[in-house]
Amino acid sequence: MSNNPLLEPIHGISLEDYSAACAKLGSGLSEEAIAKALGIELPVWQEANLLWPERMKQDQTYEIMTLFGQYFAQAGQHPKFSNAVNSGAEDAGYTAQIKADKDFYQELEVARNVAYEYGLDGAQWIADKYGITLGDFQIAASKWNTQIHADIQADFQEYTQKQDAYNAKYRQMFASAQGGNVADDITF
Repeated sequence: MSNNPLLEPIHGISLEDYSAACAKLGSGLSEEAIAKALGIELPVWQEANLLWPERMKQDQTYEIMTLFGQYFAQAGQHPKFSNAVNSGAEDAGYTAQIKADKDFYQELEVARNVAYEYGLDGAQWIADKYGITLGDFQIAASKWNTQIHADIQADFQEYTQKQDAYNAKYRQMFASAQGGNVADDITF
């Protein structure tokens, strides 16, 4: 257990509570629903939401940020939010899939980036097509980050081939949806 005084709860809201609340906000849960799940009034939540980032700035050890990331990634397991109603779209199980299936996450990560290259809001495209909010996507990212880096170190070529295949798939899909690429009709 840490002796860092900056980790003390703010108005009864622990760093773990705060991290999970931030993840849930990113998943479409309203501030009112956050406050209700935490058993506090909305102004108390709003003040804690201002004070926790200030503490993070004060922490020269980065312990708070490290723990924040860990707790953020585990937000779905936080007991105070187990019954919180999410206002986001139905996702037909894709949110659970992106958190359980690294390959699915990596494919959608590439799809999001390619969507941006084609002038679309990639995060919104994923939300519209799969019902996965940006917050849930970021939770999956934080979960898979370490494993993906290990995969890259273990077999960079395999990782790159898989990424290139996803990239080609989504470039073709987005180009077709837009009537082709600008230079498709040019021959040299």
